[in-house]
Amino acid sequence: MSKPIVAIVGRPNVGKSTLFNYIAGRRISITEDTPGITRDRIYAEAEWRGRKFTLIDTGGIEPYTGDYIKKMMLRQAELAMETADVIIFLLDMKTGLTSADSDVAAMLRKSEKPVVVAVNKVDNVGELPPDAYEFYNLGMGEFYPISSIHGLGMGDLLDAIFEYFPEDVNEEQDEDIIKVAVIGRPNVGKSSLINCILGEERVIVSDIPGTTRDAIDTQVKRNGKLYNFIDTAGIRRKSKIEESIEKYSVIRSWTAVDRADVCIIMIDANDGVTEQDTKIAGYAHEQGKASIIAVNKWDAVEKETGTLEKMRKEVLQKLDFMDYAPVVFISAKTGQRVERLFELVDFVFDQASFRVQTGMLNDVINEATAMVQPPSDKGKRLKIYYMTQTGVRPPKFVVFVNDMELMHFSYERYIINTLRNNFGFEGTPIQLVIREKQE
Repeated sequence: MSKPIVAIVGRPNVGKSTLFNYIAGRRISITEDTPGITRDRIYAEAEWRGRKFTLIDTGGIEPYTGDYIKKMMLRQAELAMETADVIIFLLDMKTGLTSADSDVAAMLRKSEKPVVVAVNKVDNVGELPPDAYEFYNLGMGEFYPISSIHGLGMGDLLDAIFEYFPEDVNEEQDEDIIKVAVIGRPNVGKSSLINCILGEERVIVSDIPGTTRDAIDTQVKRNGKLYNFIDTAGIRRKSKIEESIEKYSVIRSWTAVDRADVCIIMIDANDGVTEQDTKIAGYAHEQGKASIIAVNKWDAVEKETGTLEKMRKEVLQKLDFMDYAPVVFISAKTGQRVERLFELVDFVFDQASFRVQTGMLNDVINEATAMVQPPSDKGKRLKIYYMTQTGVRPPKFVVFVNDMELMHFSYERYIINTLRNNFGFEGTPIQLVIREKQE
């Protein structure tokens, strides 16, 4: 299941970035005692009571402003609220309740999202100062007094947020639906691909990069099977993101990868694999997602003998960490090989879901270690006792050895290649966990 999203909102200079940094556990946002210093939303992964969630820091909300930058900050905050599962509404004890706070509260009520109210800068433990009770005038119920600088009251606040997290349901409830994220740089043809699959203009298509702001889910049925296609906003390099709202689209794209069973990584055939493509593919790889590399706009490429194989080799060379992924050359415009994607989605999903019996697994590993002796250091040789598969999607294996320090990355790669040669696992990363076991 995808991680819950928590947005911190409030008027400028109430301490949102300081709270964000405290919860995230490291200094990520710039904190400065100047209103409006956080113009761009920043996000991080955090964890509470064993549950990971995505935390978004937003610029201060000023509902009635003529300033262009402040209007953009307001729009960012609105977008954050639209996506969030729960919102932290932060207020400032020292300045007290203001008309701007009341305006933000009205916005939050309209959002109909769960809201946890926190009053910041309460720096003393014990009885609340009498002035604190004015915050009840907002009509938003209980509030949590905190100090984001000193960390006071954080446990209670996080417990309150936790209560609103969507239930961590077992994925088996909808295992019959394969979730497919279509990811890539702006303007590579992601929306065109979805439209081609649907046979209708369900998603707005434009030559302007960044047209798709949000991740859009569309259910498709093919050959009696259900697929949930997630079209995402194009992910571009941070330095190129000039429009504030577009920065918000990146989190939707990463979240789409988190939710997906299979990722279709779209590459523009005219540009080849760019640095940003490697980062996008790298994120899917790190998250353990089964993946397909779709080289789009193949109809626009001038071809001669061997052009396709040459391009395939170049793609896999630049995405060498993902050499397990099948490469398909498509045209979302003409529909060329688009139906082939469904076959590949089924195939890589099944490969990522495959489970190997422990006995068979250890027979293969014993043979592999006999053929290529494990590495040694200073007279001590690595011994592999046994191996077991502990998970699927991605396939995860635990290897028990005598000394973890002796396991060289090249030998890990040899074990992974052995697993692929014997059991397939095409289109999916393989995760190895090395553990020590006494003889």
